[in-house]
Amino acid sequence: MFITFEGTEGCGKSTLIQNLAQDLRESGKHVVVTREPGGITVAENIRNIILHQSMEPLTELFLYEAARAEHYKKVIEPALRDKKWVLCDRFTDSTLAYQGAARGLDTKMIIKLNEFATEGREPDITIVLDLPVEVGLARAKDPNKFEAEGIAFQNKVRKAYLALAKKNPKRFEVIPVEDVDPEGVCALAIHAIVEKAQALKAQAAKGKKK
Repeated sequence: MFITFEGTEGCGKSTLIQNLAQDLRESGKHVVVTREPGGITVAENIRNIILHQSMEPLTELFLYEAARAEHYKKVIEPALRDKKWVLCDRFTDSTLAYQGAARGLDTKMIIKLNEFATEGREPDITIVLDLPVEVGLARAKDPNKFEAEGIAFQNKVRKAYLALAKKNPKRFEVIPVEDVDPEGVCALAIHAIVEKAQALKAQAAKGKKK
């Protein structure tokens, strides 16, 4: 399974991924935990540039896609080929939310670039942790330029995630996390993943019968 985790700043993705990876490993699954931008040396170097240097939105977009192409080909694709579970902190939907909705870049262009960078591969399941942006910004522990963009910017990102989830409910699961502790969030995520994984298996079996 290829599972991605999305949300605004400070929503708790990293904690959820750590807890979920531990549970999956204890159940005998082979798990790869990674992130975007990053996951491999070249992409981690690009990450440092993106998160801490000012630049034009289009430059930012191209850097994300360059990091993604390297990350997908060297980390994600090999892991999936080896039948491992991949848990990725952010993926292509982040680019649609941040560089598309919040930065105002053309969505169709971003979709096409995402397809190039990932060879058309989409996640099997995407978990969106939904949190009021004011709460998330107060909780955020990894200072970067996106936090500094402020509440209006983050609200655009949040609305974009909710719109993406509404458009594609088979892949997305939105989990409200404001009043839920980390263990509770993990339990909700596991429940959602099990349900969606079963639906994917049923869909695949139906396709084989045809």
